[in-house]
Amino acid sequence: MRILAIGFSDDYIKRLEKELEKYFICIVDNAKNLYDATNFTDFRHYELVIMVDEGVRFSLERYINEIKKKKNETKIIILTDDAKQQATLFSIGCDDVICNHCGEPDLIAARVLANMRQLFGTKIDVGKLVIDIVNKKIKYDEKIVSLNGKTFDILAYLALRKQRVFSKDEIINALWEEPEYVSDNTVEVAINQIRKRLKSILGFQVIHTVRRRGYKFSY
Repeated sequence: MRILAIGFSDDYIKRLEKELEKYFICIVDNAKNLYDATNFTDFRHYELVIMVDEGVRFSLERYINEIKKKKNETKIIILTDDAKQQATLFSIGCDDVICNHCGEPDLIAARVLANMRQLFGTKIDVGKLVIDIVNKKIKYDEKIVSLNGKTFDILAYLALRKQRVFSKDEIINALWEEPEYVSDNTVEVAINQIRKRLKSILGFQVIHTVRRRGYKFSY
């Protein structure tokens, strides 16, 4: 999962990322403010945007509208010290508002989990196939399937979002630190490696190509 954080210090982001990694395979980009954030959202796809309320309603509402227009599924969480602003923040499109906990990354991470629970999983268990995300291990009927690095991450990413189709661009954006420098061919090679390894053990494919759209996990 790729997350955009807006208005946090670098130190805070490191602490927050450490907490979030207990729940998700994730990459966190850090923008200084809303203006800086547009440099990220113009070129990258995010499943979650989490930001500190700067008190500028018009700019915030316009930014939220742009985010939702680009990808309606993107969740937006706002942190504020002013509890009276909750109704206003919800009314302009925020999915959640967190009050008075800006200095506690563990609580923020727990709230993110509550909003993104459908993408959380320490283990994916489908029939005889078990994908242990925490320990990066794959078993099928007690046989070990060896996948490492980005090949494992791609499999886990698709399996957590089973039946949904993802383009190469979306996969790259979600799993590479600097997606601008990664080619579509990198994903194709990784997908072929996954298919080859899994088919040798399972005898069938779980990563399927949807013509002109991308890939999906289907067991």
